[in-house]
Amino acid sequence: MPATQNWFGRAAFAAALLVASLVAPSAAVAAERLLVFAAASLKNALDEIATAYETENGQRVVISYAGSSALARQIERGAPADIFISADLDWMTWLSDRGLTDKATETALLGNRLVLVASAGSNVTAKIAPDFDLAAALGDGRLAVANTDAVPAGRYAKAALETLGVWNSVSGRLAQAENVRAALALVSTGEAPLGIVYRTDANADPQVRILDMFPATAHPAIVYPAAILSGSENPGSEALLAFLGGETAGAIFEAHGFETDVPKIEEGG
Repeated sequence: MPATQNWFGRAAFAAALLVASLVAPSAAVAAERLLVFAAASLKNALDEIATAYETENGQRVVISYAGSSALARQIERGAPADIFISADLDWMTWLSDRGLTDKATETALLGNRLVLVASAGSNVTAKIAPDFDLAAALGDGRLAVANTDAVPAGRYAKAALETLGVWNSVSGRLAQAENVRAALALVSTGEAPLGIVYRTDANADPQVRILDMFPATAHPAIVYPAAILSGSENPGSEALLAFLGGETAGAIFEAHGFETDVPKIEEGG
């Protein structure tokens, strides 16, 4: 019996060593790279910034892009991200209220503008104004937008159309996409004649052209907040967040059409 107990003891010890060997590399890899969850509209600019950060700091940055709503829900379910960059304040607040952000690090990073786009090869024209005939400009097609119930770009689009008195004429003719880049793709590939996206998205796709820009007063201010998540244990998170708000990143964001001069987030809001 003692021999049997000895064997089981050695087996348990060996198993513990095996588990440790499997877990330790994963923890090491997590410390070596930073995982950022970011709104899909940030992709071109943020990919460039990540490369600049890696060159300067030597730490790898991995970025997962999607609609802000989808990312926030993944974080709530335990996704191990270090930094979250939303396309609106609401989804940041949603996470903050659940204790999932480091509130002290929440910052208003960027601003953007909303535009009406058509495919580059089309001859459709439209001038944005109160009660403008968007339905006629659509012809027999649909208006491409991000999901108007959950995705920031879609919610901004709905708010702008409501303010301008146009929403009821087109609300039944929407092609709703899971994020703003997917909405942009519907226009650039010709599946939808018109779409409402961010100016930065339109700038990034040569297959679309901007017909007009929505008045900034027609919808809530477009603000991209960023924050370190409360579950992050990566010592590089603060350095990356500081870099995102610095001159190098700011120049890249501005080159892609983002606005870097945005009001600070009010404490508690």
